[in-house]
Amino acid sequence: MVDLSGRVAIVTGSTRGIGEAIARRFAIAGAKVVVTARTVEVRDERLPGTVHTVAEAIRAAGGDATAAPANLQKKPEREQLVQAAQAAYGRVDILVNNAAILVPGATVDFPERYYDRMFEILVKAPHHLCQLTLPGMIERGSGSVLNISSKAAIHPKPGQRSYDGAVYGMTKAAIERFTTGLAAEMYEHGISVNALSPDKVVATPGQMFGRRYTQEMLDAAEPVEAMAEAALALVSGDPKVVTGGIRYSAEVLEEFGLAPADIGMAAPTPN
Repeated sequence: MVDLSGRVAIVTGSTRGIGEAIARRFAIAGAKVVVTARTVEVRDERLPGTVHTVAEAIRAAGGDATAAPANLQKKPEREQLVQAAQAAYGRVDILVNNAAILVPGATVDFPERYYDRMFEILVKAPHHLCQLTLPGMIERGSGSVLNISSKAAIHPKPGQRSYDGAVYGMTKAAIERFTTGLAAEMYEHGISVNALSPDKVVATPGQMFGRRYTQEMLDAAEPVEAMAEAALALVSGDPKVVTGGIRYSAEVLEEFGLAPADIGMAAPTPN
């Protein structure tokens, strides 16, 4: 069983969906988890979960979690997030850049405000958070960065419909190139850097909000637990071996010998 005891993880966008599943799974493995997103109260029943409810649920199950609200579109709040993590636990060992925004639309009339917002959250925020957390990891000679990506980064063929739009695909392609470049920079420091994408649609509240999927797609949807288990495998792997990857959940689970039945449903181990 993977043991993250003593390690501190920031998981952005962790009030629901993939981020929440990763936060809970890391807590099961013994990590101290900083739950962060901008949601501090539920304003729409279709988008449940807040930083406080998720942190409280982890603690109620025996894990260790701190709620740290942050709007990652704003540079000062990103700085405050890392300061809050350090104040609570003294260090950051794992950074999961999961927070996302998706505004689909055609390039010819795509609003500049949405373009700027998507790049701020999906590209600039992960880069900035790495700048804030990596110095401590380098000093200790260990750590992990995991960037959550998407198959939207794969280049479509002419005539192939892009459901998420060119701008979203561009941001995810950027984060994948950042991943491999940063992995090369961090290799000598014993810090792993990987990108992880789901293999299929993940039918979470955030994914479903404002989007339409066929019943066939929903029936084949990937559970968030698959992404969480794959994330755990990547951040706990040997940083000299498991790094620089543009990985997909099913591939990671197969590589580490994890069957669907193994995907963690146990209660967190008390710290």
